[in-house]
Amino acid sequence: MTQTSPFLSSFSNLVQPSASPAAPWLARLREAALARVGELGLPSTRHEAWRYTSVEPIARTAFRLADASAVTGVSGDAVASLSLGDQASAELVFVDGHFAPHLSSVASPRAGLRVDSLAAALRERPADVEPHLGRVATGEREPFTSLNAAFVQDGALVQVARGAVIEKPIHLVFVATAPAATPIVSQPRVLVIAEEASQLAIVERFVSLCTGVHLSNAVTEIALGESAVLEHVKLGRERESGFHVGSLHVRQARASSFSSRWIVLGGGLVRNEIRTLLDGEGACATLDGLTVGGGQQHLDSQTSIEHLSPHCESRQLYKAVLDGASRSVFNGRVLVAKNAQKTSAQQVNRNLLISKEARADTKPQLEIYADDVKCSHGATIGKLDANAIFYLRSRGLGEAEARAVLTQAFAAEVVSRIGVAPVREELERWLSSWLPLTRSSEETR
Repeated sequence: MTQTSPFLSSFSNLVQPSASPAAPWLARLREAALARVGELGLPSTRHEAWRYTSVEPIARTAFRLADASAVTGVSGDAVASLSLGDQASAELVFVDGHFAPHLSSVASPRAGLRVDSLAAALRERPADVEPHLGRVATGEREPFTSLNAAFVQDGALVQVARGAVIEKPIHLVFVATAPAATPIVSQPRVLVIAEEASQLAIVERFVSLCTGVHLSNAVTEIALGESAVLEHVKLGRERESGFHVGSLHVRQARASSFSSRWIVLGGGLVRNEIRTLLDGEGACATLDGLTVGGGQQHLDSQTSIEHLSPHCESRQLYKAVLDGASRSVFNGRVLVAKNAQKTSAQQVNRNLLISKEARADTKPQLEIYADDVKCSHGATIGKLDANAIFYLRSRGLGEAEARAVLTQAFAAEVVSRIGVAPVREELERWLSSWLPLTRSSEETR
């Protein structure tokens, strides 16, 4: 793909968003990012990282940038079921990528925690943003990340002070309201700064309140200080008319701990990338993912963990449950640098196909340049175990129920690892009511 595609043409003619005279650094960041987009164009399946995922449906669509006009049109009742209420430290709602204060509950600044919309932070305290924005998520070879930076306007800024322990999660809700006749793209940016020995959890939730075509091009960048602990949960439940391209970029200092839980239950074409740099001795990263697909969904998970320092540890478990003609992609890369001795890394990808038309592509990778490491990786693609089905049927379960129990157990392994209790319980309820295997055994053989 090149910049002549309708998708990129719809942005190339736009005037670059102006930065205030007080923030020339932001203008430079935007201009450099827009130039990278023009140079890179959109990826094609000739690019190895995009080998199994075509962006042609995005490239041939002329999107327009979402503006803030839809914010006032969304009522509290429309998002009430998404709220964590008093189980969250702060809850920020964004409509088409723009902050909706009347739907949000922003915690007042208090010792150790400050949560704000990114637009407000850029206006009122740009000095807090400048040292970090675009420093972790550089977008050097990533056109979608660069496009987000070129038009960065709103999102969330989360700052946690040294030694602060935030017991309740920060909940960020992104809703799409694209009109039926006009495809729109929202480009929210989340910036998290967790200082030394701080602890917190962040939940990002993406949903559709529309049936129109829309693209969420979301970028989150996290800077973890020494001994900081952070859990990040991302829940995607957009409609099949929606595209989602998301990237999460993390830089970890010495002895920091990062956990990611990525749950995809919706979306037509979804691609999520996680890149974490273990940039300090003793850092630890755990990446878990669950994708549940049906119909014509295409769900792509990309991970990259770079062990740059000694005595670091990483663990990955990604699972997919695929029905209908859905397709999953997993591409996991673990790099161990030459000086990253005593590294421990494990990577597992498991795919469960519950229909004949479903497909999974998997490519776990290890690149090891150190000689004193413990690293492993593996992947499986298959159907439910016939012996396990027979065992459950011999205990009185019907075939459809036995298949549902085994499928739910397969998925529950990832869900059970979520540390944010209200989100974990919500997903457990969803799994317990999800019975995809009502077809006869002849249809799934």
